[in-house]
Amino acid sequence: MSTITLFGLGAMGKALAAKYIEKGYTTTIWNRTPSKAAPLVEKGAKLANTVGEGLAAADLIILCLLDNASVRETLGQATAALKGKTVINLTNGTPSQARETSEWVISQGAEYIHGGIMAVPDMIGSPHAVLLYSGESAEAFSRVEAHLIHLGTSSFLGTDPGSASLHDLALLSGMYGLFSGFFHATALVKSQPGASATGFIQLLTPWLSAMTHYLGALAKQIDEGDYTTQGSNMAMQVAGVQNIVRASEEAGVTADLIMPILGRMTRAAEAGYADADVSAVIEFMKE
Repeated sequence: MSTITLFGLGAMGKALAAKYIEKGYTTTIWNRTPSKAAPLVEKGAKLANTVGEGLAAADLIILCLLDNASVRETLGQATAALKGKTVINLTNGTPSQARETSEWVISQGAEYIHGGIMAVPDMIGSPHAVLLYSGESAEAFSRVEAHLIHLGTSSFLGTDPGSASLHDLALLSGMYGLFSGFFHATALVKSQPGASATGFIQLLTPWLSAMTHYLGALAKQIDEGDYTTQGSNMAMQVAGVQNIVRASEEAGVTADLIMPILGRMTRAAEAGYADADVSAVIEFMKE
């Protein structure tokens, strides 16, 4: 299988197609706006004029579109041509959307693997680009894995088609939580005359690196359901976060980004977890 067809030429789609061209694949591309294909055609890609033409050109089909509604709309233009294909959908979306798309594609006689890309376009092809996959057939993934490793490090997360999306969004949530803490912390420091963000990062980065090791202990507590404190219990940590909120008010900095975790910690403490570790917050994450 040295031929692929790629649907979608946004920044990520272009990076994916360019990597396959670089690796010597016969690469067919399709995009709603054909003019975006010109630079890739110059590199050797073949432009499909219709969805059906793109599907007919290869057995391995990769999609990287705006959303999963666009995937359904695009493939719906030539459903008969889907039979016997292996569809890799790298379009961002929710787990339920992945499952629905999987069911529909499989009903058309094709194999379906859903993916999530943990990278920016410039990282595609490097080991630092991590691509998460899941699908009803582990065998289908095994057959195409050798072609997917050109894009980055592959990780198959099981036969629930929604698993890749779930882990993709969960990882992004962790990232945005980190960004949230960074913005609030930096705003606090910058409230002091003469302070700089670049200066503060010299203190923040090693501190956060040390705290990432603590996550392993928290994960173990969560899996075992044993929230015995490692030294700083929930009540102490609630008091500490309340002081962060007060300092923010004094500095004229909004505490909006840290209030959600304070709310859950307070609920946990009031519900009998005052002497537990902060990991007990996991018990209060349901709406």
